[in-house]
Amino acid sequence: MKASENRPEDPLVALARQAVEAYVRRREVLDPPALEGTELRKAGVFVSLHLPDGSLRGCIGTIEPVCPRIEEEIVHNAISAATRDPRFHPVGPEELNGLDISVDVLTEPEEVKDLTELDPKTYGIIVEAGDGRRALLLPDLPGVDTVDQQLRITCRKGGIDPDCERYRIYRFKVDRHH
Repeated sequence: MKASENRPEDPLVALARQAVEAYVRRREVLDPPALEGTELRKAGVFVSLHLPDGSLRGCIGTIEPVCPRIEEEIVHNAISAATRDPRFHPVGPEELNGLDISVDVLTEPEEVKDLTELDPKTYGIIVEAGDGRRALLLPDLPGVDTVDQQLRITCRKGGIDPDCERYRIYRFKVDRHH
């Protein structure tokens, strides 16, 4: 969420917002400064954009880090969420003030051996078919209340038939920044 009058915006969210605004307004890719507490940290990161009514406007991320620093991961995924999510047209300058941005920093995924190890409120999941198709669903999403819902949605995203195909499941937690 945007910073309130009394509370400053989370530094990771502020960086994502600055990256989106610089790119949308000037086509500039920020060279981010090091943020306190993230020194030498690398992680997969998802950046989600929502409209004032709560509807999704863009969400792009990386399961594993691809950039040398988490700050760069945030900048690149924020720009991609605003301009490259195939479900939406690119964010325009007129939309910037109304965007609600969150940044999810992923823990390292761990393979799940039994469905009892899953909880859609606590863990996000990755499903991966033998041929390399895979998809991810973040944890604690509205309307995703059961493990079965979480698995079916994630398989559908990955083009995997959960009733006919074998696939591996990995779980992860997120450190969610609003």
